[in-house]
Amino acid sequence: MDFTKVLLKPLLTEKTTLLKEEGQVVCFMVHPDTNKIEIKQAVEKAFNVKVQSVNVIRKAPSDRKRQGRVIGRVSGSKKAYVTLVPGEKIEFFEGV
Repeated sequence: MDFTKVLLKPLLTEKTTLLKEEGQVVCFMVHPDTNKIEIKQAVEKAFNVKVQSVNVIRKAPSDRKRQGRVIGRVSGSKKAYVTLVPGEKIEFFEGV
């Protein structure tokens, strides 16, 4: 799978910004069918960095409820926390 289809978008929140500053960790929304090996290869190919480890979190889809009734559905997602080798950095996230 091409790296543009694996890495959907970067996540820029307060938590991910703190992780980036403290421990060389960046976070991406990834395609639900990818595994850790594909994510690692996609980040290394896209940003020319070495990846130390990849942690994946999957959020299950859930129902939206209002006053006990189901009014819709929230789609699930998959996040990848990518730890870079010490000394490596992604220029895309600098200055954010």
